Amino acid sequence: MNRQQTLMPLPLAAEMIAAGQVLCIAGDEAALRQLPRGQWIGGTIPYFMTGDGGQVSRDQVFVTPVTGFAEPPRLRLRDRAALPGICRDAPESGYSIVIIPAFSDCHVEFAQHAPDYEEMYLKPLVGWIAGVHLDDLAQARPRVVLGPTGEFADDCAVVMDVPLPPERFAQIDIVNLFHPGHGPAIVFPASGFTVGACSLDGQPGNLAEYLASAGIDTRLPLVADYCGALVNVSIKAVDRASGRVELYAPVFPGLDYRIAAPVDDYVASFHQALPGQTPEIAFSCNCILNYLHSGLEGKRTGDLVGPFTFGEIGYQLLNQTLVYLTVR
Repeated sequence: MNRQQTLMPLPLAAEMIAAGQVLCIAGDEAALRQLPRGQWIGGTIPYFMTGDGGQVSRDQVFVTPVTGFAEPPRLRLRDRAALPGICRDAPESGYSIVIIPAFSDCHVEFAQHAPDYEEMYLKPLVGWIAGVHLDDLAQARPRVVLGPTGEFADDCAVVMDVPLPPERFAQIDIVNLFHPGHGPAIVFPASGFTVGACSLDGQPGNLAEYLASAGIDTRLPLVADYCGALVNVSIKAVDRASGRVELYAPVFPGLDYRIAAPVDDYVASFHQALPGQTPEIAFSCNCILNYLHSGLEGKRTGDLVGPFTFGEIGYQLLNQTLVYLTVR
């Protein structure tokens, strides 16, 4: 664990900003708006994994210092049109942190097209989808913050490009506890966040009808093999009457998805999935659905700390995973 990554009171975060530290900050919007301008980027979310376990806080912020760079990181906002250049414009040696507001056009753009961005997977890209307290979903909008100007945005991504010295390199790792279950292979005819028609083991079907009639636990995600990596797509809502299923990430045509096998003990399984010797973590985040479905309030997930988010970014958009970045 990077011992500097922690949930802290606003005055302490403000002191770090005033001292000129480069920071990535997560917190409730009201808390973030009390911070001074400086070399930081941020996004809204009030759920955190801390050294004391999972917790909710509206009046503290989670701060991740960014250190060890070869030259000062570049901080900026990117709208939907500029998002596809995020990896092309990243440092040749280093990494980028991106925060994207949930439910925004940038969120949709990144989710559906990031795998095709120029130089994607060639330069480390890590980050998360900003959210809100679940009690505020109907009235609050997720936002990101560009610290140097104090600008809040709900329709842009915020990016920090971090150049590293030649002898150091960044590596992204993903912890996904889910594996495909033994149910039918589900194939969709088109990509999207909302689906209905599909094939089930080669036979025409409807996902909403299948989930309802089979009594599927919709806390379990759809899982597919994306070029050798298992990627989850979480289920947001099922409307059997209309035959529609809303998802937290898009599915793609031509892939075999299956409902994930159940995980009996999330915390124990998580500890087993971590490497034996976890190096110093520069950044990490976990999924809000893992926090909710696995009862992580007050429970720890090893030494990894950070915000619980509305989506994780390890190159592309992920769901129900933990993503962490190491600099070696």
